[in-house]
Amino acid sequence: MNTLNNLVWHHATVTRQRRADLNQHQSTVLWFTGLSGAGKSTLAHALEERLYQMRFHTFVLDGDNVRHNLCKDLGFSADARVENIRRVAEVAKLFVEAGVIVLTAFISPFAEDRAKARQLLGDDFIEIYCDCSLEICEQRDVKGLYRRARAGEVKDFTGISSPYEIPEQPDLRVDTGSQDLESCVTQVLDYLVQRGVYQLK
Repeated sequence: MNTLNNLVWHHATVTRQRRADLNQHQSTVLWFTGLSGAGKSTLAHALEERLYQMRFHTFVLDGDNVRHNLCKDLGFSADARVENIRRVAEVAKLFVEAGVIVLTAFISPFAEDRAKARQLLGDDFIEIYCDCSLEICEQRDVKGLYRRARAGEVKDFTGISSPYEIPEQPDLRVDTGSQDLESCVTQVLDYLVQRGVYQLK
């Protein structure tokens, strides 16, 4: 028996557009992707701080935080990474309906998974590639993960023993390897204006 046949989608009277009118900004998903150490979380949180100061409604879905709860049952195999990103995309979609600017900071190494997230989210999906060389990421390596991966202590580590598929046509490329944080934040803010997420006053 298909239990989905017993479910009915309930349409709320408070629509997404009404929330956007109240918030004075559109909701969207900023999907930060890049190698470990590329600055995804740093940029996402710095950007959220700026948006918060503008009185916008935001939330960061951070890779490490999500794996503490929502995805704590998943490992780091290829299949587990696929499921991890699927769950994140579904949660992000709910936040978008709630009128929130969602900032996701995940390596999301596989192009197919990012394409599925884009398919689910449609025009709400903004892929931001944090472009930082493997060499610089290894130099940063605040968690010591690259060192451990090089020593064979961490399996399926992106960039070392597992591939990272660079976005061929991201919506926005940010050079997090050489640009300072403030410049990166400003670049994303300018792009959000171009996309119509909010208007300058």
